[in-house]
Amino acid sequence: MFGFGRVFDEMNQAVGQRMTSFNTQYKCYSIMMLPGQEREDVERGGKIIMPPSALDHLSRLHISYPMLFKLSNLKASRTTHCGVLEFVADEGKIYLPYWMMENLLVSEGDLVGVTNCTLPVASYSRFQPLSPDFLDISNPKAVLENALRNFACLSKDDVISIQYNSKKYNLCVLEVRPGNAVSIIECDMSVEFATPIGYEHPQSHKPKEDTQVDGGISGTPDVKKALEEYMQENEGFQAFHGQGNRLDGKKKNTEGLKSNIDINNLQRGIPNYNWSEGTFKYIRNNEPPKDTDGDAAGPSFSAFEGEGKALRKKKRQP
Repeated sequence: MFGFGRVFDEMNQAVGQRMTSFNTQYKCYSIMMLPGQEREDVERGGKIIMPPSALDHLSRLHISYPMLFKLSNLKASRTTHCGVLEFVADEGKIYLPYWMMENLLVSEGDLVGVTNCTLPVASYSRFQPLSPDFLDISNPKAVLENALRNFACLSKDDVISIQYNSKKYNLCVLEVRPGNAVSIIECDMSVEFATPIGYEHPQSHKPKEDTQVDGGISGTPDVKKALEEYMQENEGFQAFHGQGNRLDGKKKNTEGLKSNIDINNLQRGIPNYNWSEGTFKYIRNNEPPKDTDGDAAGPSFSAFEGEGKALRKKKRQP
């Protein structure tokens, strides 16, 4: 009747607005310093452990869930964002993953400011592995998706650490959308990867071409010389070279057609059509090494050199 109800509503609204912020400082320690059992799940994610008094304070505030916090190192002007896993730490202390302490540039026992915040839901992110070893993973997107389940938010320029097959991989957050810090809880986020630091693209090696010499012949000068001698002996090609026999006993001239071949355009691999039974001729690059004077070292090689002897001499027919 006298308007006291409206006054009380305005006072409650003003008090509620003042009680929506949580801003305090704690001494930070790595998760290795947490007394009791080891907590590897904290080291693999992006959440921290806070004292019970923080939960009591937060429960009295009108804050949005899930609880997200901004961590600040005022001395180095470094910030990051995280979620909370449990409220079981000692009073006045918080426990962080070691990779998060490296991002904040803090040591054991340094003061860190903790402020509650509200972040937009992520829609896009791009990561850059800090080592080419990350490419050894068969499906990196699936591995990263599984690792990010232990994270609550991502901040631009942070270096996060994930573990796969007992090996740690560090990734730098190059970009996130729609803001510089986003929440990744129950979101549909597209992920891209940049080229890992230290990765070198494989270079295509072209096969080395053989040394070209005059006449279109490829090979060393020694092979060229042997081919020239062979071409001088076989200047022309004779198809079906030979003679035929007739049933009536008469001789028929069956001399093959001759066609001249340009010696300069002769290529390797042409067979010797004038081959006769019992003879072989190979062109090889197996000349003996030469001495300083340019002459071949040692006497010339002769295959099957020597004399044969028989146990009994055959008599020749007169």
